[in-house]
Amino acid sequence: MKWVYIAAGIALYVKMLILPNPELDLPDFSIVESIVKDGGIPNAVTVIILRNRLYDTIFEVVVFTIAIMGAYFLLANERPSCAIYHFTDKPSIVLARLGATIAALVSIELAIRGHLSPGGGFAAGVAGGTAIGLIAITSSPEWMQGIYQRWHAATWEKVSVLVFIVLAVITLAGVELPHGEMGALVSGGVIPLLNILVAVKVALGSWAVILVFIRYRGLL
Repeated sequence: MKWVYIAAGIALYVKMLILPNPELDLPDFSIVESIVKDGGIPNAVTVIILRNRLYDTIFEVVVFTIAIMGAYFLLANERPSCAIYHFTDKPSIVLARLGATIAALVSIELAIRGHLSPGGGFAAGVAGGTAIGLIAITSSPEWMQGIYQRWHAATWEKVSVLVFIVLAVITLAGVELPHGEMGALVSGGVIPLLNILVAVKVALGSWAVILVFIRYRGLL
């Protein structure tokens, strides 16, 4: 049977080398320019994610929320780990916290200006989660848990999801904010707000998962 797979792989490779790709007969206009014009912002990818395919993005946010709840549920009956591992040497702590500072600044930049340049809510959330993870591996778990509870991060995470869903439903119903001037910070209607909400959700959700794995596994 493996010879069939090998023959199929060779045939596909030959096809890619010899046969040309069919050209699409598109109208005389740029699809990217059309998308940018509809969204009112220069980042076409963000327009697709938060406008043209907003249904998909809603359920991506919901799936991420369910994944966090699943981590809590699956580890709820386990005993907390007795040994918590984190960096203790000064050079590693300094480098990790320097990296966390840079990642946090990048996260804020991507969240606020992601609709004007490469980036967006998910990338900003990942950068924020990276910053939190770097702080977690250089700090005590009690301190991290105390900060998480003091700032009510779990509540803000849930609020960001609810507000995102409400704004998305309003947008899908046909109600849009003014697009503003192309290239300005306040442009794109509701898209910048959705970007910020996604960034908050992903960053705080990553923080929650990090705390769960530190508590029950002792490792990130």
